[in-house]
Amino acid sequence: MADETSIYRLFTVTNVISETENAKTFEIAPADGKSAEYRAGQFITLVFKKGQRENRRSYSFSSAPALGEPMRITIKRVVNGEYSRQLLTNLKVGDTFLSSGIAGFFRLPDEWEHLQHLVFLAAGSGITPVYALLKTALHTTSLPVVLLYSNYSREDTIFYHALISLREQFPGRLKIEFLFSQSETTRRRLSKFLLNELLDQHTIPLKESVFYLCGPESYMLVAGISLITAGVPEKNIRKENFNTRQHVFKPVPPDTDPHQVKVLLKGRHFEFDVQYPDTILAAAKKRNIHLPYSCEAGNCGSCAATCVKGKTWMAYNEVLMDDEIAKGKVLTCQGFPVGGDVELEF
Repeated sequence: MADETSIYRLFTVTNVISETENAKTFEIAPADGKSAEYRAGQFITLVFKKGQRENRRSYSFSSAPALGEPMRITIKRVVNGEYSRQLLTNLKVGDTFLSSGIAGFFRLPDEWEHLQHLVFLAAGSGITPVYALLKTALHTTSLPVVLLYSNYSREDTIFYHALISLREQFPGRLKIEFLFSQSETTRRRLSKFLLNELLDQHTIPLKESVFYLCGPESYMLVAGISLITAGVPEKNIRKENFNTRQHVFKPVPPDTDPHQVKVLLKGRHFEFDVQYPDTILAAAKKRNIHLPYSCEAGNCGSCAATCVKGKTWMAYNEVLMDDEIAKGKVLTCQGFPVGGDVELEF
């Protein structure tokens, strides 16, 4: 059984910045004074405890560590969002909160040689991880960057003035298209036709560009399908999904027999049996084994581990790319051991 004190880390709020009427940026730092490593585009998972009940919410970093910026998360008020309202209303300088860790696969490529363009598509608070990636790309590469950013109005646009400043700082390299649904112009909302028009306007080489998408579920669906039908290879599309809704239907794995799972996590070894309908994560939670997780829907990647022995099968996966799966990555919240026992490393 894992010691709870070893799986959480305390962070302190060091500054609060109002971005819009419904969004704030919180500068944070580890309370123990030690460093916390992360990459642009990743997120931190906050743990909220009420008695024996525990809920988790993940918030993306808007800061770029490669630029030496303080660690920042940007949060927008969500309608009926219990924790976003709580944080925006109550969190102040000096307050602390628990985190179960930093994770995320919404990151810049490790290799740049074949790329000619980076294209970012964001809506609303989806700009948060995109902003971190965009800043990093502008300062650490020579690639041209295009941002398509959808909001209700200019006043509701997080980082509007900062983005304008970046465009002035990188003339010619950074192109921004602001889309306001409140606007009277024809370019109000992203659609298949408008997206194709913008791709042509900015002469985007579809097969030599990487596209990053972050926003509401409906926005992501339209943008993703539109890019694929336009000719963008699916492997060139990266998505960050804030949706935490659980799947109603759970596909049955090809093997529903019980199998042993061995886990290596931060120097600790755990062994337990897993059998459908329990996923690897669900089986661990039943035994009070504290594995990393957040959304439990296959959307965020907090629970990702590497399968070093045996074979796993995933019911849903909205995070891992084919090359990552080929290297053994598995989402334990959607993963099942199949064909025998498995060993996982976090």
